[in-house]
Amino acid sequence: MKQAVGIMGIRLWTERLKAFFEDRRGNVALIFGLSLPVMVLMTVGGVDIHRASTVRVNLQDALDASALAAARSPYTDPADIQRVGMDALRANLTNYPNIILREDKTTFVLTEDQVVVADGSVDVKALVANIFLPPYGQFMDDYLPVGAHSEVNRSSKNLEVSLVLDITGSMGGSRIVDLKVAAKELVTMIVQDLQTPYYSKVALVPYSMGVNLAGWVNTARGTPETYLGISNAEWYEGQIRDIRSISRASPGVVTSNGHGLSTGDYVWIDDVDGMHQINDRAYRVVRINNNRFSLEYWNGSGWSTLRTRSSDGFSSYDDGGRVRKCLQWNCSVVISTTGNHRLSDGDTVYIDNVGGMSQINDKGYEIEVVNPAKYAIGVPGANWSTYSHGGRSWCGQYGCQWRVFRNPYGQLTWFEASSCVAERTGSQAYTDAVTNAAARAQFNYSGTSGNRCPSDVIVPLSSDREGLKAAIDDFAVAGSTAAQIGTAWGWYTVSPNFNGLWPSSAAGAYGDPDLLKAVIIMTDGEFNTPYCSGVIARDAGSGSGSYGDKIDCDATNGDPYDQTIALCTAMKAQGVIVYTVGFQLNANGRGAQVMNACASSGEAFLPASGADLSEAFKAIGRDITRLRISK
Repeated sequence: MKQAVGIMGIRLWTERLKAFFEDRRGNVALIFGLSLPVMVLMTVGGVDIHRASTVRVNLQDALDASALAAARSPYTDPADIQRVGMDALRANLTNYPNIILREDKTTFVLTEDQVVVADGSVDVKALVANIFLPPYGQFMDDYLPVGAHSEVNRSSKNLEVSLVLDITGSMGGSRIVDLKVAAKELVTMIVQDLQTPYYSKVALVPYSMGVNLAGWVNTARGTPETYLGISNAEWYEGQIRDIRSISRASPGVVTSNGHGLSTGDYVWIDDVDGMHQINDRAYRVVRINNNRFSLEYWNGSGWSTLRTRSSDGFSSYDDGGRVRKCLQWNCSVVISTTGNHRLSDGDTVYIDNVGGMSQINDKGYEIEVVNPAKYAIGVPGANWSTYSHGGRSWCGQYGCQWRVFRNPYGQLTWFEASSCVAERTGSQAYTDAVTNAAARAQFNYSGTSGNRCPSDVIVPLSSDREGLKAAIDDFAVAGSTAAQIGTAWGWYTVSPNFNGLWPSSAAGAYGDPDLLKAVIIMTDGEFNTPYCSGVIARDAGSGSGSYGDKIDCDATNGDPYDQTIALCTAMKAQGVIVYTVGFQLNANGRGAQVMNACASSGEAFLPASGADLSEAFKAIGRDITRLRISK
């Protein structure tokens, strides 16, 4: 009986256990309870894991730079290598709070293969993941360990970096201040104290409406033609004859006893009283006799008879008047030069330093050739003083010291050749060839209305860090934006083909595996300043200076944006790395598009503030540094 009861009890408990395990009620709550610690860990831990990942990137940058500093040092002793590396790493980590450098786990070692091997470790203070969750306990420690590894081949590479910097008028105020700070920081990053066995050099190319080459300009573009001396300036010949009367007739007849004129001579009449309408004009003579003649005037296409009737608008003659025989049909001044002027009809000249007839000084003229040593300037000299001595005659064509041209309004305009250059033209416009005169830089004739050649001069490759920074500090803003010219000369400063221009700042050869060449192009504005015949073209964009200062022809090389892209493409084909920085540019504008097209990475830096500009330059500096790191 007891045995039967026992068996029944066992069966009862077995059935109850089976029912318990088959019961599905409360499963969700049970699973949630079991999953809660994992979910909390994933949520709060993810914040610190992401932060640790960010610190790892910063640590890698700092460790790379510190390993490079140790590799550049002259030391070989392990203690010295460790000291230089640690000093650099401490300095590089000062900008990253809430981390602790584990110096006991950070090493810099120089191997037998002359490679500096660096291992760094920091502790990152946890923000949320070290919380205590009863009854599960603390999931993470107060600090998270983060490590990085870097190796730098001590042989490294030579560095040639050109900074192409916008100093146009729009860079005024805080913008130029921000640029100076960022550019000097970049120079500090790139140019190292130790220049052996490998060097690091920077060139500066400040640009606005052109690039100022200063003392190198004649070598780059050619020496402008100089002046010829002036030996005489006159406009009439013979005696001045008095006028006795002028009839009101068709034609009007002038009486001047013993005038000595012949038909076809040209005369100037002035000082007539009463019939004042006849004054201050050039005429052609029709001789009647030795005392009388009639006149013809130029109507724009031919000579017409001068009628002096009241119906022709002439008053009655009263008194006085004089007549002078002109050297030219229009009574213009004839200039005699001390040598063959080699000019043609329609060419232009600029005249200065004339004594006596000083009214013709400091002006440009279109000329008519008289003979190989004489030309007429097309302006009558009747109201000017008499020539006494001296003077200089400058040609006014492209390649001369002075450029005299017609602006789009048809007005004669003149500018002197500046120490700036314009774009190269022709088949070598987008190369760095300097094999012949056709590959020369172009003259740049700058205006007088606030768009002149900048005062800041190009600085070829230099390892003088303080000198480079001082040059940056001196930058002064002015002028419009010819970024295509700045881009070209950024390339030329790192091109071995231009070494003849500045032999003491020579660039290394293309294709050298131990040499890194880079050009950094920075701008804040739209490219608006192309050239024609050395003067800003009439189709230049808005903001490129006064329309009256432009020449009446379109840009020889066309659109400056397209020019810039062509130059970037050509220099990248030579192995030059191109970085671009568009400061406060519209991300969808043409300027930003060109910056993206030019950049070797295909993507430009587009900083929106001064702080962003410094960060962009630092990022470029770090990237250049990385390119010198072997692993």
